[in-house]
Amino acid sequence: MAEERAAHLAKAKRLVIKLGSAVLTGPEGLNGPLIQRLAGEIAGLIRQERQVVLVSSGAVAAGLKKLGLSERPQGIPQVQAVAAAGQSILMYAYEEAFALYGLKVAQILLTHDDLAARTRFLNARNTLFALLQWGVLPVINENDTVATEELKFGDNDHLAALICNLVAADLLILLTNTDGLYARDPREDPAAPLLHVVDTSDPRLLAAAGRRPGRLGRGGMVSKLQAVKKAAGLGIPSLIANGLTPGILPAIFAGEEVGTFFLPQAQRMKSRQYWLAYNVSPEGAILVDEGAREALVHAGKSLLPAGILEVFGGFRKGAAVTLLDPEGHAFAVGLSNYSSRDINRIKGKKTQEIAQALGHKDYDEVIHRDNLVVFPEFV
Repeated sequence: MAEERAAHLAKAKRLVIKLGSAVLTGPEGLNGPLIQRLAGEIAGLIRQERQVVLVSSGAVAAGLKKLGLSERPQGIPQVQAVAAAGQSILMYAYEEAFALYGLKVAQILLTHDDLAARTRFLNARNTLFALLQWGVLPVINENDTVATEELKFGDNDHLAALICNLVAADLLILLTNTDGLYARDPREDPAAPLLHVVDTSDPRLLAAAGRRPGRLGRGGMVSKLQAVKKAAGLGIPSLIANGLTPGILPAIFAGEEVGTFFLPQAQRMKSRQYWLAYNVSPEGAILVDEGAREALVHAGKSLLPAGILEVFGGFRKGAAVTLLDPEGHAFAVGLSNYSSRDINRIKGKKTQEIAQALGHKDYDEVIHRDNLVVFPEFV
């Protein structure tokens, strides 16, 4: 496995690096010296002809210090206001730090809706590619100021995994305040050993993570492992390491055994499949029988009306829907050719009966295979 790690690192030319609040902030707000140190390390990677996209937390923490607040507010408007106050401080810190190395930075603020809408997804991709071509370092954060619960990514670990698809990254690096993934939560078992290389298909993966988030961040190790598994579905390896350790980024690429390296899946999703699986928000769900599940998962078939048992939620034609197996487990997502109302009228019927039930037949399939993706863990 060590050889595989070295091989992946050697060919990683486009990196997504995520910096969490636990790394960027201290008791007095943003940790300026640490940001300057990481800027120097990132500049070193760029000198090696690698491209870097930075996903950065820290706006809320910076805003708390600016506004004289001792803890993160509970209300959404209050958190959004704190983020608005802190985002300019965060970007100014990056502007100053990277200017010391002759690098320019660009701010990109996103909501989930920006990546869920295919046209906006492609626009964001083109913008990022232009910045990278010009040698400008993109700094991406969630647009906390305008994001509602429906438009939020949840945390920047998840956002970083989605950015990997957006920019066709070769490697995801999550810098946090721990040395990597331990066999057990070290806060509960201080003797737990650090895992150096992990196969993302290992079912014991989530069992190794503690579920407590940090003081300022929204995530935790579980959140990071979920991001790792999403990146693995694209065939992208990941690395979780301690951003508080001086020289951590040069050490990673010098081949030192630091952090935890996660091997990607051999069978990778295409970019559009990944977008459908993780960027689009389903508007309803369809419960299918075991025969339909087997045909979708193992035979690469489309979903026909005969395999549908129940429909949940009201959705229009063309909406994204989650597919549930007979036990209620979500195993796939797809774009529906029919509205929920029409599916209720044709569920359980044969293809040749669609026209009689609806008075028309636009498609044989409720969801065509080209518009459906099975989640990697079920393949």
